[in-house]
Amino acid sequence: MLSPLDHEFVRSVARAADRTAVPLAACPDEEPAGVPHRGLARRVKTLVAAYRSPESELHGSGQALAAVMTHLRALRGAQTPSGLFAGGDNVQSPPDSAFTVNDVCDAYVLAAGGGPELQDITAALAEIAGAATPSLLTGGVHTPNHRWELSAALARLHRSFPDDRLPARAEEWLAEGVDIDPEGLYSERSAVYAALVTNPSLLLLAEVLGRTDLLDAVERNLATTLDLIRPDRTVETVHSRRQDQRLSFALWPYLPHYRLLAIRTGRGDFARAARLAAADGVDDPDLLAQTLLTPDLCRALPAPDAEKLPRDGYLPTARLAAHVSATAHTVVYGGSDVPEHRRIRSGLACNPTFLRMFAGAAVLDAVRLSQAFFDLGPFRAADMEQLAANRYRLTQTLTSAYYQPLPTDRRRDDGAYRLVDEGRFSASMAFPDRPQDEVSHTTRVEAELREDGADLRIDISGPSVPWALELTFRPGGEVRGAVPLGDGSWCLTTEPLTYRVGDDEIRVEATVETGEPLVGPDRSDVLRYDPGQDYTVVGGTDAAAGNRVYLGGHGPQALTLTLRATSQA
Repeated sequence: MLSPLDHEFVRSVARAADRTAVPLAACPDEEPAGVPHRGLARRVKTLVAAYRSPESELHGSGQALAAVMTHLRALRGAQTPSGLFAGGDNVQSPPDSAFTVNDVCDAYVLAAGGGPELQDITAALAEIAGAATPSLLTGGVHTPNHRWELSAALARLHRSFPDDRLPARAEEWLAEGVDIDPEGLYSERSAVYAALVTNPSLLLLAEVLGRTDLLDAVERNLATTLDLIRPDRTVETVHSRRQDQRLSFALWPYLPHYRLLAIRTGRGDFARAARLAAADGVDDPDLLAQTLLTPDLCRALPAPDAEKLPRDGYLPTARLAAHVSATAHTVVYGGSDVPEHRRIRSGLACNPTFLRMFAGAAVLDAVRLSQAFFDLGPFRAADMEQLAANRYRLTQTLTSAYYQPLPTDRRRDDGAYRLVDEGRFSASMAFPDRPQDEVSHTTRVEAELREDGADLRIDISGPSVPWALELTFRPGGEVRGAVPLGDGSWCLTTEPLTYRVGDDEIRVEATVETGEPLVGPDRSDVLRYDPGQDYTVVGGTDAAAGNRVYLGGHGPQALTLTLRATSQA
C-alpha cells in the first residue's frame, strides 16, 4: 500500500525550484549570455516544472513560458551541425551533450503533458532532441560513468521518440556490465559521479528498459554509501579516483535516490539517510521536476531506523575502514593507486591522506606522512591488512636505484640511447639495460580504532632520511600545546596537543620508541609537507588546507601517536 503524500516535502521542492525559476521569469526576454548548454537545459527543465506545479509561484505563468523560449533559442544556437553542443573542455562530446539531452527529454515529457499553450516549447525541445540523436547513437565516451549517462539519454529519447535503434545501442553499452565491485562501489569510487550520474542514470534505464538488475546495483551502492556518511553530513571521498578525492561532498545530492528506494522498499536505513540528506533543507532546484516525473518521490518516508552505535566497516576493494561511536568517527585509508601505477594521473586514487577523525565540531581532516626519499612523494600505502577487529596495518615500500655502466654489448658509439622513464625520472639512458643498485625504504603504519579515537604506530625503516607527519585540522578551532611556526602551522613536540572547537576536542600525544628524538620548531627544512616531484616538476601541489601541525625527525624511527576525542555531539 502506498504511503500518503508528504505535502511539506512537495512544498519544499517547489520553493527550491522557485528560487532559481522566479528570477528568470521576471526577465523573460533577457538573453542568457555566457550560460553553458548544460545550464541552459537545466533552466528550461526547472522553468517548465515550475509552470506545471500547483505548488510553484509560477504555476500557469506566461512569463515562465516566455523565459523557456528565450533559453531554448540560446540552447538551439549552441548546437553544432552534428547535433552535439559546443562549449566546455571536451570537443564535440557525445557524453557531455548527453547530460543536456537528458534534461531536454525530461522537459519534453513535462511540456507534452501541459496543454496547447506549451506546443511551441514541445516542438522546440523535439527539434533539439532530434538533431542530437544521430550523434548520440554512434558517439563514444571516455570515462566509466559516461556510458551510463549516454545510455540514459538514448533511453529517454526512445521514451518520447520511439526508435528501436536507441534501446539497442543502450543495451550495447550495458552489455559491458555495470562497473560495480563486490563491496557496492563503482569503479571510479566517486561520490560525485555516483550521486549525480551513475545512480540516476541506472534508475532511469531500469525503468525504461525494464532492467531490475540495474535497480539492484543502485540499491547496493546506496547501502554501501550508508557507511561512508560522515558526521557533518558529507560522504567520504578520500578513496575516490576522480576530482572529489580532494574535496568534501555533501550528502544532499543522494536525497532523491535514498528517498525513492526507501519509499519503494520500506528500508528504514535508507529513510534515515534521506532525512539526513534533507536535514539542512531542500535546496536542489531540479527536485521539483523529478517529483513530477516520478510521483513516488512525493510519498511519505517509512519510519527511519535508529543509528546503530558503535559500528565499524571495512571495504577491502577500496582498502577503506571506518569506526563510528558516539564520541569519534575515524577513517583509515590505504587504497591509493599510485604505488602500483607509479604516477599521478586523473582517474587514479592519489590522495595521500591515510587517517581522518571527527569529534563533533573538532575535525582532523587529514593525517599525511612526508618522506624525503628520492623525491617520490608522501606515504601512500600499497597494502592494507586487517589484523583484528578495528586494527589495520598499512605498508609501503619505495624502491629506487643507482645505475651502473652499460654492458659492452649495449653501448653505442653515437651515445644516442633510448629515452626511458625509470619510475621517477626520464632520461636518454636506456635504464632497463643497465645493472642497478637498488635502495629501499619501507614505512608501516598500524592503526587501532577505538571508541574514543585511535592509536597509531609508525615504523620508518631504511636509509636515514627526513620525515614529517602532518595533521591538518579543519579551521575554526584553537590549537594548544604546540609551538607556532607561522602561516597557520605548528610544531608538535613531546607535549600533548589539543585542538578544541567549543566543547569538542581532539588530543594528540606522540612518543618516540626507537631512533632519534623529534626535531624542534627550528627545523623548517624537515617540518613541511612535500608532495613529491610529480607535482613539483610542474609547480603544483596537493597540499591540504587548514590548521597544520607537524612533527618530524630522521629515520629509521618508530613512534606511537595517541589520538583521543571528546565530543558533546
